[in-house]
Amino acid sequence: MGRLQERLNAAERALMAFQELVQIEKPNDVERDASIQRFEFTYEACWKSAKQYLYDIEGIDVASPKGVIRKSREVSLFDEHETILALQMVNDRNLTVHTYNEEVAVKIHSSLNQYYSLLDKWVERMRETVNE
Repeated sequence: MGRLQERLNAAERALMAFQELVQIEKPNDVERDASIQRFEFTYEACWKSAKQYLYDIEGIDVASPKGVIRKSREVSLFDEHETILALQMVNDRNLTVHTYNEEVAVKIHSSLNQYYSLLDKWVERMRETVNE
């Protein structure tokens, strides 16, 4: 359970850093790119927390981000709508890693508020169960 606590703490710290940039209403190019970068590491911290949660709490061993999201749905960490958004988030995250394209960056940035809210709920739900 110690590893899970560490991962959840890291995810919460990443979420706080991400939130700072998500709140900027009209970011310049540097702020937009920085918010996408923070999205990347927040996403990583959150899905790895969920992977550890599934293993420690649910006894489920899953290796991939999409697998973790699907299993999160099965254990009620996500509802159906959130699962669809989370899978879209994985696809967008993968785009940020492999290419840099202004048009893609603008599109992904337009989704960051939704992704922030989803990641925050995910971590909060895990934390609630762990703290019970």
